[in-house]
Amino acid sequence: MDLQWFVKWFNSPYYHILYKNRSLTEAEDFIKKITNYLQLSKHAKLLDLACGKGRHAITLNKLGFDVLGIDLSEESIKHAKQFENEYLKFEKHDMREVYHPNEFDAVFNLFTSFGYFEEYKDNFKVFEAVKQQIKSQGIFVLDYLNAEKVVSKMIPYEEKLIDGILFKITKSVENGFIKKEIDFTDKGEIFHFEEFVRLIYFNDFKKIYETEGFVLDKVFGNYNLDAYDEQTSDRLILVLNK
Repeated sequence: MDLQWFVKWFNSPYYHILYKNRSLTEAEDFIKKITNYLQLSKHAKLLDLACGKGRHAITLNKLGFDVLGIDLSEESIKHAKQFENEYLKFEKHDMREVYHPNEFDAVFNLFTSFGYFEEYKDNFKVFEAVKQQIKSQGIFVLDYLNAEKVVSKMIPYEEKLIDGILFKITKSVENGFIKKEIDFTDKGEIFHFEEFVRLIYFNDFKKIYETEGFVLDKVFGNYNLDAYDEQTSDRLILVLNK
């Protein structure tokens, strides 16, 4: 596995083309529901961890929160900075490292922005960094794929035509990761990218968050905040307390 595959791919303009049709409405509705559930105070300080181009941070800010978005992708942060205001900032930063200790009321890691690292211990590093950055009664919301369902329903090959580019996508399970190979041609040039997302099951997360001193408040199975079911749920959404 290329240790820095995510830096190359997430900085590529083709990443944003391939995933541009992700539902903004669904994302906004989910963020409204989860913040309502959390009953965060007005102007609570929030950290959007692995924020990408900032769509979730922007929504959180529109709801009245003071938001910082961080991401390892220089290109994504450069794009997001155009939306900055007094209570919305973006910075390039690795989520495995502490940015500002004891500063945030809640940390959000949304839409499977986790599980990219080859070293399993790096997943613990993220939780440890989050713990150090949230206040004593802080909350960590992690929204991940439901590994059980993803494996059972996996489509090995599909094609997507977006903006005149035919993306050929092959999926497989390799060494505990979902491996996605993305092949396409644009302007006469052949491209090949790979994505790796670790298959982390609920019990795996339990070991991580308990080791790092978090307590489970709630687990949801989709963006409507329905109960989690290992076999049928689309998502694994953890609400953790420090």
